[in-house]
Amino acid sequence: MKFSDLLTMSLSSLFKRKARTILTCLGVVVGTVSIVVMISLGIGMKKTMLDDASSYGSLTEITVNQPESYTNDGKERSDRELEALYLSDERIDEFLAMDHVTAVYPELSVSILIKTGPYIGYTDLTGMTYEAMKNNMQLSSGNIPDDNDPLSIVYGNTILSNFSNEKTGSYVYWDTGKVPDVDLMHDAVFIIFDQNAYFSAKSGSKDENGNAVRMPKKYVIPTAGMIKGEISDYGAYGYGAYCNINALEDMLKRIYRNKTIPGQPSRKNGKPFKRMFYSSLKVEVDNMENVSAVQKQIQEMGYRTYAEAEWIESEMKAMNVIQAVLGGIGAVSLLVAAIGITNTMMMSIYERTKEIGIMKVIGCRIRDIQSLFLIEAAYIGFIGGTMGVIFSYLLSVLINHVVTNSEIGAEMGFQAGSALSVIPVWLGPVAVIFAILIAMVAGFFPSLRAMKLSPLAAIRAE
Repeated sequence: MKFSDLLTMSLSSLFKRKARTILTCLGVVVGTVSIVVMISLGIGMKKTMLDDASSYGSLTEITVNQPESYTNDGKERSDRELEALYLSDERIDEFLAMDHVTAVYPELSVSILIKTGPYIGYTDLTGMTYEAMKNNMQLSSGNIPDDNDPLSIVYGNTILSNFSNEKTGSYVYWDTGKVPDVDLMHDAVFIIFDQNAYFSAKSGSKDENGNAVRMPKKYVIPTAGMIKGEISDYGAYGYGAYCNINALEDMLKRIYRNKTIPGQPSRKNGKPFKRMFYSSLKVEVDNMENVSAVQKQIQEMGYRTYAEAEWIESEMKAMNVIQAVLGGIGAVSLLVAAIGITNTMMMSIYERTKEIGIMKVIGCRIRDIQSLFLIEAAYIGFIGGTMGVIFSYLLSVLINHVVTNSEIGAEMGFQAGSALSVIPVWLGPVAVIFAILIAMVAGFFPSLRAMKLSPLAAIRAE
């Protein structure tokens, strides 16, 4: 018997028992929808988590901080040993030579006070290379300062939430919910680098010689730009202030000259080193899978490191467990559908006993009889699986619409355009194939019974 004949006969047999076929297919539909939607929820939660994590920094980035003062065996490092390890251009070249490292960006940070009108704000001013700022920052206004530009500052979108009224001490945004009446792009902005001197002068303190501490100089530094986003939008560059690293280094050298610069390492006797060191290095790795290995290598050199991938890796393991549980719940529904298919095939054999006997008598191969019932089961799996995938897409759209437009979704952090249920391109075809395989497995044992029927007994059956 030709395979095309088997396909035709199987389909014809299913249409003869429409009600039973429809009910059996519905079981497969429910099972397929359960699996696809459950897996899509797991994928959606993973994607949401990765999107949230990436908004706070690159997932392939390692932050390298200053070295530990003590070795792994508890021995304190000398000034010479520490100076050889402090973050410098030599360290950049050393990290760039490592496998899987694609780029290294230096950063120089110092705490500053920002004064404008009656408001004062506290933040860190971080010097970065032009390339690093250009690759990682999106501005709502202004421009990224170039390497040859004088010192100018790019402010984070949430920085105004840290501004307080200097007279009352109240934080405008957190106390009233209103944004301070400050336009950093156009208002006169004063920067104070020496915070200790500022607060000592404000309180009337005296220095070691008994003289009143003088108010430090305030610097009028122009604003280069603003990070894109609202004051409530959290991101990697939302809270800080940023500038070109060369311009910041020149400014700090002019302000402090031979004094210790705040945030810079110093010798054990309190004296500064002859040169400045970077506060941290951002090491870019080619793939998130290689972050752990590169990070371990840097830690063995004596540095303190941090990477978003550390947290992501542990969270992904938890998400994989959740996704497996969700998929298992959906699989139970498909298992119930498989039992229904088995029942349908068994009933079909009982009703077609004489037909099976006649096919054997006229010389039909036993293998063809088995194939006939397996193809019927495959048809049920294909129809039910296809319809299940279609309904899964519709249900996914509905879930995402409800989540992104409800108070519960807003509380969970879902915004317009985000999705709780994500069905990748591969999941639909895989679900249909899986439904067909489950159906054929369910139809296998009934097909064995059809093969073993005695031809004479089958013909005599009523």
